Amino acid sequence: MAGRMGRAAAVCAVLGVLWWATVRVAWLGVGCADWGCLAPSVGLLVVISLVLLAGAVRVLERVDVRPARRVALVAAGALVVFRLAGEALPSWTSQWADLAAAGAAFAGAGVVAAFVTESRVHLGWRVAAALTLVALPPLALALTLARSPL
Repeated sequence: MAGRMGRAAAVCAVLGVLWWATVRVAWLGVGCADWGCLAPSVGLLVVISLVLLAGAVRVLERVDVRPARRVALVAAGALVVFRLAGEALPSWTSQWADLAAAGAAFAGAGVVAAFVTESRVHLGWRVAAALTLVALPPLALALTLARSPL
């Protein structure tokens, strides 16, 4: 099981770095800073994310992390939760820190997905992991509100 989680983490981390670089190039290519470009920019971001999600299924299958489709979908859901919870973290101006954070978030999502989709993991542990994911955004919101009161 640890090997499966490690392979999923490595694949997702590499895809996270690729996603980060692709999104950076796409934002530079759009080169627009007003609200009129918001819809095409977000649409491009969604397309890039879906293409990489489809690629993740193929790569996870090749490195023997099965069921790859379910692992990729759970990882995508975990990434959404991590992104929402990450709003509570302080921002930084370093692109290297941003790149490292993207790789770490994707790797963490891969580990969570491999753990949750492993058939040998007891159902109680899978439910606990799912409940922890669900609890992250409200905890992050509470942390944000505690740091800067209304």
